[in-house]
Amino acid sequence: MQKTKKTFVYNLLFLAVCAGLFLFLWNAPPETTAHLPNNDDHAQFMTMKKKEAERHCNKCHAKDAMAPLPKDHPPKYRCLFCHKRIKEKE
Repeated sequence: MQKTKKTFVYNLLFLAVCAGLFLFLWNAPPETTAHLPNNDDHAQFMTMKKKEAERHCNKCHAKDAMAPLPKDHPPKYRCLFCHKRIKEKE
């Protein structure tokens, strides 16, 4: 009898943790980071592996390049971690 009570308590505790985790994730804010633009300038990076594509970002987005990043931009070495690639609509 004592063992089934313990099991019941553990199951309730597990369900409470799962419900708390679910509610936490359900209430997470929406994604606000801009996706990688799906245009001619970025088309070549859509098929590359992430780390390979990220090596080319500084060519256009360096401080003195044609499309520099804002000064308060986070670390620049993992671009595609935040800026997800989107597929073209068919």
